[in-house]
Amino acid sequence: MKALDNGWADEAFGRVADVFRRDFDEYGELGAAVAVFAGGRQVVDLWGGVADARDGRAWSAETVVPIFSCAKGVVSVCAHLLAQQGRLDLDAPVSRYWPEFARAGKEAITSRMVLGHRAGLPVLDRTPGFEEIVAWTPVVRAIEEQEPLWEPGTAHEYHGHVFGFLIGEVIRRITGLTPGAYFRKAVADDLGLRTWIGLPEDELGHLARLSEAEGRPSMPGPDSLPVRIVTMNGVLVFPGIDEPHGWNDPAMLTAEFPGAGAVSSASGLAGLYAAAATGIDGAPPLLGRDTLDDALREQSSGPSWSGFPDLGARWGTGFLLDSPGFRPMLGPRGFGNDGAGGQFAFGDDEYGVGFAYVSNRMVGHGDGRATRLAAAVRECLRPE
Repeated sequence: MKALDNGWADEAFGRVADVFRRDFDEYGELGAAVAVFAGGRQVVDLWGGVADARDGRAWSAETVVPIFSCAKGVVSVCAHLLAQQGRLDLDAPVSRYWPEFARAGKEAITSRMVLGHRAGLPVLDRTPGFEEIVAWTPVVRAIEEQEPLWEPGTAHEYHGHVFGFLIGEVIRRITGLTPGAYFRKAVADDLGLRTWIGLPEDELGHLARLSEAEGRPSMPGPDSLPVRIVTMNGVLVFPGIDEPHGWNDPAMLTAEFPGAGAVSSASGLAGLYAAAATGIDGAPPLLGRDTLDDALREQSSGPSWSGFPDLGARWGTGFLLDSPGFRPMLGPRGFGNDGAGGQFAFGDDEYGVGFAYVSNRMVGHGDGRATRLAAAVRECLRPE
């Protein structure tokens, strides 16, 4: 085992530690962490830098950070777990579980369409206020009223926040628990994962504060579809980390925003994917081979309904798939999600890996930090 001042890595994974150190020099990291599980046990747990630039508070093993759309992976694990248990049919109409959903042309929409970003509901016409969003039910009512933007199943567009609220309500209708509460009960508490959708207030002292890197590209206008998707029609801000209801706001992070509002440590997120793909510490995997085969079938790729350029992303049922040129993982059995600013996590049952990288310095297009670390993991597992 290779011990470091801020964590450790098994000798066989020393290259990951080397790349992680170089990222602080070459990418100007503020604070960051990377964790890797292989073969059901943790082999890398590294962190460094500062959690809060205002007072220099150091990043620690307990530090958690907003992970943005990596939350979609958390929700998707829950959905597939329910499907595996026979409680959720991903190809049945959503209205089987949520009868009020079956209106305004949504009668045939399935959970798989939502998880594959094909439901025609990337954004809502109605604009619930922040307190309404936090209250959950007003968003559910707005989804019930919404007409699809296209014939469901015929095109795709990233479903941003609607993804989490819609699948989250399906989870609530089946289990009686909101998605954050169900995740803790069904998965995270037993595994001791430091991952939450709705951060407990007593964990706020472990929260890293986000900082934007210089030179981030500007966003399109507020009425553009991409901005409406990520801001819920301007109620939220993006990236806007310090504005009211920005991503450093405890009111955002302690509420349940299941499409983009999870908070995690690197070890918590890597542990989730390792548990899903291989099981950890001798336990069986959360998701069996048939379940993962189903999740890994490509649902969406190429240009979106709005004509947004093809960046090379490929989507399965709820997960980003291995997408060379966009988010390369280890191989074709990779499944995960990335998050704004650089966060990235995935599992792979062929390589037997759970991986996560998190940072509080948000970098935009061209950010290679997580990609380099994932490539280092691949080299450690299958050296030339």
